[in-house]
Amino acid sequence: MGLFDKIGSAFEKKSCSICGNEIRLLGNKKLEDGNMCKECAEKLSPFFSERRHSTVAEIEEQLAYREANKEAVAAFNLTRTLGNGRKVLLDENARRFIVSSSSKWREQNPDVMDYSQVTGCTIDVKEQREEIRYKGEDGLPKSYEPKRWDIDYNIIVTIHVNSPYFDEIDLRVNESKIETDYSPEFRRYMDQAEEIRDILMGARAQAAAEYAPKVAKNCPHCGATCVPDANGCCEYCGGAMA
Repeated sequence: MGLFDKIGSAFEKKSCSICGNEIRLLGNKKLEDGNMCKECAEKLSPFFSERRHSTVAEIEEQLAYREANKEAVAAFNLTRTLGNGRKVLLDENARRFIVSSSSKWREQNPDVMDYSQVTGCTIDVKEQREEIRYKGEDGLPKSYEPKRWDIDYNIIVTIHVNSPYFDEIDLRVNESKIETDYSPEFRRYMDQAEEIRDILMGARAQAAAEYAPKVAKNCPHCGATCVPDANGCCEYCGGAMA
């Protein structure tokens, strides 16, 4: 294919393999076996990054999930907010959470996830370096000897999740860059990051314990064989079954 053939192919009208509408100029989002318009792409999860390597069938499956997710968003009852900017919003009664940076998050259709979908949560301090230079006599930037650096820090929380469409969510805890990693500001944001991690991991552990199969035990008080109740007590005598 020659150069002009490639240019002509790039401007050839295409139809969206999902909705069938004509794709506007420069609005094509390539799929593994088709094309997708910008409007359909905007309906995908904001945490999804494998569009280019997805088939039409896989995209249609995700869009069906995203449509059903609207009902979960409507039923979401916000009870607690964690973080700054991109926040973790909790529905502690339903044991679900969402991550969103919008104050009008219901309109954004954020992915609603169960606590049990959390597989891990990590904190990473990312350092950004930019060399400080001065203007030489020739008007060009020169390096100091030894080199000087402007160093900033960002505290990133990564929530690892079990989802068919994405496996992690990143959020920066600090609202602005932190200049030193020993300042009260750094400690404050690190405390917030640790709070997010501890709450999500604690909620995950609780959910895992509740979903774990119940095992019958012998009560040390009355000798009966039974499955401990929600408080870990014998259903017959009420004694604690350690």
